[in-house]
Amino acid sequence: MIEIASKRQKIENILKKYPNAIIADVTSQAKDGLVRLSPFYPHGGIPVPFSEGYTATCVEGIWQGLKVFENEDVDISMFGNDTMKGIKRTVRKHGRVLGHRKGVHGTQILGYVDAKHLIYIPTYRWMLEHKAMDIIERLRKASETKTIDGIR
Repeated sequence: MIEIASKRQKIENILKKYPNAIIADVTSQAKDGLVRLSPFYPHGGIPVPFSEGYTATCVEGIWQGLKVFENEDVDISMFGNDTMKGIKRTVRKHGRVLGHRKGVHGTQILGYVDAKHLIYIPTYRWMLEHKAMDIIERLRKASETKTIDGIR
């Protein structure tokens, strides 16, 4: 069984609920190989949805790069960020978020929910299937006999 918990939850409380759980930190702060499951991890070569010929180093770089603000459009430089830092683009700096552009040169601006379904989830899935399948298989195998508690 796999359970998902917030990083804000104390490990002790998770272990009270699932005493034999394997804690799998998949955040950008993970201290082991599971960091490769973080959307910030710079795998490289991740296709940018609806953007023929564009790739990015990480999932979050695509999400932030296609974000459109009232004072700034897409930022393809985000696709090359391989530091796991400085990826977030904020309203403080760029103004109100209008949505996410459906592709680098697309004309459609997607709302948050549509963007999650059309950009973020397929991109993260692609990353898991093409860049981290070894980890997914190990977690799947372990979940047959143990509870895995994923921290995000």
